Amino acid sequence: MDVRIEASWKQRLAPEFEKDYFVRLTEFVRAEYTRTTIYPPAKLIFNAFDHCPFDQTKVVIIGQDPYHGPGQAHGLCFSVTEGVPNPPSLQNIFKEIQSDLGKPMPPHGDLTRWARQGVLLLNATLTVQAHQAGSHQRKGWEEFTDAAIRCLAEEREHLVFILWGAYAQKKGAFIDRNKHLVLTSAHPSPLSAYNGFFGNKHFSRANEYLTAHGLAEIDW
Repeated sequence: MDVRIEASWKQRLAPEFEKDYFVRLTEFVRAEYTRTTIYPPAKLIFNAFDHCPFDQTKVVIIGQDPYHGPGQAHGLCFSVTEGVPNPPSLQNIFKEIQSDLGKPMPPHGDLTRWARQGVLLLNATLTVQAHQAGSHQRKGWEEFTDAAIRCLAEEREHLVFILWGAYAQKKGAFIDRNKHLVLTSAHPSPLSAYNGFFGNKHFSRANEYLTAHGLAEIDW
Protein backbone atom coordinates (compact mmCIF):
# COMPACT_ATOMS: atom_id res chain seq x y z
CA MET A 1 0.00 0.00 0.00
CA ASP A 2 1.38 3.42 -0.92
CA VAL A 3 1.31 5.71 2.11
CA ARG A 4 2.50 9.31 1.84
CA ILE A 5 4.87 9.68 4.76
CA GLU A 6 8.45 10.95 5.19
CA ALA A 7 10.95 8.59 3.48
CA SER A 8 12.93 7.38 6.51
CA TRP A 9 9.72 6.52 8.36
CA LYS A 10 8.25 4.91 5.27
CA GLN A 11 11.23 2.60 5.08
CA ARG A 12 10.87 1.51 8.72
CA LEU A 13 7.09 1.30 8.85
CA ALA A 14 6.62 -0.36 5.44
CA PRO A 15 5.80 -3.77 7.04
CA GLU A 16 2.89 -2.15 8.92
CA PHE A 17 1.31 -0.83 5.71
CA GLU A 18 0.84 -4.37 4.41
CA LYS A 19 -0.80 -5.75 7.56
CA ASP A 20 -4.52 -6.50 7.65
CA TYR A 21 -5.21 -4.04 10.48
CA PHE A 22 -3.67 -1.16 8.50
CA VAL A 23 -5.60 -2.02 5.34
CA ARG A 24 -8.83 -2.02 7.38
CA LEU A 25 -7.81 1.20 9.13
CA THR A 26 -7.13 2.92 5.79
CA GLU A 27 -10.52 1.88 4.43
CA PHE A 28 -12.25 3.13 7.57
CA VAL A 29 -10.43 6.49 7.60
CA ARG A 30 -11.00 7.11 3.87
CA ALA A 31 -14.72 6.43 4.28
CA GLU A 32 -14.90 8.75 7.30
CA TYR A 33 -13.34 11.66 5.38
CA THR A 34 -15.94 11.27 2.63
CA ARG A 35 -18.97 11.16 4.93
CA THR A 36 -18.27 13.61 7.77
CA THR A 37 -15.80 16.20 9.11
CA ILE A 38 -12.56 14.61 10.27
CA TYR A 39 -9.50 16.27 11.81
CA PRO A 40 -6.73 16.93 11.01
CA PRO A 41 -7.01 17.64 7.26
CA ALA A 42 -6.11 14.40 5.45
CA LYS A 43 -2.80 15.71 4.13
CA LEU A 44 -1.64 16.37 7.72
CA ILE A 45 -2.38 12.94 9.22
CA PHE A 46 1.34 12.04 9.22
CA ASN A 47 2.58 15.58 9.94
CA ALA A 48 4.49 14.49 13.09
CA PHE A 49 6.57 12.06 11.02
CA ASP A 50 6.97 14.43 8.06
CA HIS A 51 8.57 17.13 10.22
CA CYS A 52 10.72 14.78 12.27
CA PRO A 53 12.65 12.12 10.29
CA PHE A 54 13.56 8.89 12.10
CA ASP A 55 17.29 9.62 12.49
CA GLN A 56 16.70 13.22 13.59
CA THR A 57 14.26 12.35 16.38
CA LYS A 58 15.64 13.25 19.82
CA VAL A 59 12.53 13.59 21.98
CA VAL A 60 9.18 11.81 21.75
CA ILE A 61 6.05 13.31 23.35
CA ILE A 62 3.03 11.00 23.31
CA GLY A 63 -0.49 12.39 23.16
CA GLN A 64 -3.79 10.56 22.88
CA ASP A 65 -6.20 12.04 20.33
CA PRO A 66 -6.12 14.97 17.90
CA TYR A 67 -8.08 18.05 18.95
CA HIS A 68 -11.62 17.82 17.59
CA GLY A 69 -12.55 21.49 17.19
CA PRO A 70 -12.39 23.50 13.92
CA GLY A 71 -8.92 24.61 12.84
CA GLN A 72 -7.10 23.14 15.85
CA ALA A 73 -5.51 19.83 14.87
CA HIS A 74 -2.68 19.74 12.37
CA GLY A 75 -1.05 16.39 13.07
CA LEU A 76 1.21 17.32 16.01
CA CYS A 77 0.09 16.35 19.52
CA PHE A 78 -0.77 19.24 21.88
CA SER A 79 -0.15 21.73 19.03
CA VAL A 80 -2.69 24.01 17.37
CA THR A 81 -2.48 26.04 14.19
CA GLU A 82 -1.48 29.67 14.52
CA GLY A 83 -4.40 32.00 15.20
CA VAL A 84 -6.36 29.38 17.18
CA PRO A 85 -6.59 29.94 20.97
CA ASN A 86 -4.35 27.64 23.01
CA PRO A 87 -6.28 24.76 24.60
CA PRO A 88 -5.91 24.46 28.41
CA SER A 89 -3.36 21.60 28.31
CA LEU A 90 -1.11 23.53 25.94
CA GLN A 91 -1.44 26.64 28.07
CA ASN A 92 -0.25 24.58 31.05
CA ILE A 93 2.68 23.20 29.04
CA PHE A 94 3.78 26.77 28.29
CA LYS A 95 3.37 27.71 31.97
CA GLU A 96 5.67 24.85 32.97
CA ILE A 97 8.26 25.89 30.36
CA GLN A 98 8.09 29.44 31.71
CA SER A 99 8.59 28.23 35.28
CA ASP A 100 11.25 25.62 34.38
CA LEU A 101 13.33 27.58 31.87
CA GLY A 102 12.25 31.19 32.37
CA LYS A 103 10.97 31.49 28.80
CA PRO A 104 8.15 33.91 28.00
CA MET A 105 4.79 32.64 26.76
CA PRO A 106 4.99 32.14 22.98
CA PRO A 107 2.72 34.19 20.71
CA HIS A 108 0.85 31.10 19.41
CA GLY A 109 0.44 27.37 19.99
CA ASP A 110 1.94 25.95 16.79
CA LEU A 111 4.69 23.56 17.91
CA THR A 112 6.10 22.93 14.43
CA ARG A 113 9.36 24.58 15.54
CA TRP A 114 9.77 21.83 18.17
CA ALA A 115 9.15 19.15 15.54
CA ARG A 116 11.81 20.63 13.27
CA GLN A 117 14.33 20.35 16.12
CA GLY A 118 13.70 16.62 16.55
CA VAL A 119 10.65 16.44 18.82
CA LEU A 120 8.24 13.77 17.58
CA LEU A 121 4.81 15.04 18.67
CA LEU A 122 2.91 11.78 18.30
CA ASN A 123 -0.73 11.17 19.09
CA ALA A 124 -1.67 7.53 19.70
CA THR A 125 -4.68 8.01 17.40
CA LEU A 126 -4.04 10.12 14.30
CA THR A 127 -7.58 11.08 13.26
CA VAL A 128 -10.83 12.06 14.99
CA GLN A 129 -14.39 12.98 14.05
CA ALA A 130 -15.33 16.63 14.64
CA HIS A 131 -16.60 17.23 18.19
CA GLN A 132 -16.37 13.48 19.01
CA ALA A 133 -13.36 12.87 21.27
CA GLY A 134 -12.03 9.33 20.99
CA SER A 135 -14.19 8.51 17.96
CA HIS A 136 -11.31 6.87 16.04
CA GLN A 137 -9.78 4.98 18.94
CA ARG A 138 -9.45 1.18 18.69
CA LYS A 139 -9.60 1.24 14.87
CA GLY A 140 -5.92 0.38 14.37
CA TRP A 141 -4.08 3.67 14.87
CA GLU A 142 -2.78 2.59 18.29
CA GLU A 143 -1.14 -0.47 16.77
CA PHE A 144 0.51 1.69 14.11
CA THR A 145 1.84 4.28 16.56
CA ASP A 146 3.05 1.50 18.89
CA ALA A 147 5.10 0.19 15.95
CA ALA A 148 6.64 3.64 15.38
CA ILE A 149 7.56 4.01 19.07
CA ARG A 150 8.99 0.47 19.11
CA CYS A 151 11.20 1.24 16.07
CA LEU A 152 12.66 4.26 17.86
CA ALA A 153 13.06 2.51 21.21
CA GLU A 154 14.80 -0.51 19.69
CA GLU A 155 16.90 1.01 16.89
CA ARG A 156 17.98 4.28 18.51
CA GLU A 157 19.53 5.09 21.87
CA HIS A 158 19.64 8.11 24.20
CA LEU A 159 16.20 9.38 23.23
CA VAL A 160 13.96 11.23 25.67
CA PHE A 161 10.41 9.86 25.95
CA ILE A 162 7.97 12.22 27.68
CA LEU A 163 4.89 10.42 28.97
CA TRP A 164 2.24 12.62 30.58
CA GLY A 165 -0.71 10.86 32.18
CA ALA A 166 -1.65 7.20 32.60
CA TYR A 167 -2.51 6.62 28.94
CA ALA A 168 0.91 7.71 27.61
CA GLN A 169 2.70 5.87 30.43
CA LYS A 170 0.95 2.63 29.54
CA LYS A 171 1.77 3.12 25.84
CA GLY A 172 5.46 3.64 26.65
CA ALA A 173 5.73 0.93 29.32
CA PHE A 174 7.97 -1.31 27.18
CA ILE A 175 10.69 1.34 26.58
CA ASP A 176 14.11 0.30 27.97
CA ARG A 177 14.93 2.77 30.74
CA ASN A 178 18.62 1.81 30.57
CA LYS A 179 18.86 2.91 26.96
CA HIS A 180 16.63 6.00 26.99
CA LEU A 181 15.44 8.68 29.40
CA VAL A 182 11.77 8.17 30.20
CA LEU A 183 10.10 11.12 31.94
CA THR A 184 6.66 10.58 33.48
CA SER A 185 4.23 12.81 35.34
CA ALA A 186 0.58 13.76 35.55
CA HIS A 187 -1.07 15.07 32.37
CA PRO A 188 -1.05 18.85 31.70
CA SER A 189 -4.86 18.90 31.55
CA PRO A 190 -6.43 21.29 34.09
CA LEU A 191 -7.93 18.22 35.77
CA SER A 192 -4.53 16.83 36.72
CA ALA A 193 -1.85 19.50 36.15
CA TYR A 194 -1.64 20.35 39.86
CA ASN A 195 -1.14 16.67 40.75
CA GLY A 196 2.42 16.54 39.51
CA PHE A 197 2.63 18.09 36.07
CA PHE A 198 3.55 21.55 37.32
CA GLY A 199 7.09 21.43 38.65
CA ASN A 200 8.08 18.26 36.77
CA LYS A 201 10.92 20.16 35.04
CA HIS A 202 10.71 17.80 32.07
CA PHE A 203 11.97 20.43 29.64
CA SER A 204 15.21 21.19 31.49
CA ARG A 205 15.70 17.50 32.32
CA ALA A 206 15.32 16.56 28.65
CA ASN A 207 17.88 19.19 27.64
CA GLU A 208 20.34 18.11 30.35
CA TYR A 209 20.14 14.52 29.10
CA LEU A 210 20.59 15.52 25.45
CA THR A 211 23.60 17.70 26.33
CA ALA A 212 25.12 14.86 28.39
CA HIS A 213 24.97 12.66 25.29
CA GLY A 214 26.50 15.23 22.96
CA LEU A 215 23.25 16.40 21.37
CA ALA A 216 21.95 19.93 20.90
CA GLU A 217 19.29 21.11 23.34
CA ILE A 218 15.74 21.75 22.23
CA ASP A 219 14.79 25.42 22.14
CA TRP A 220 11.47 24.97 23.90
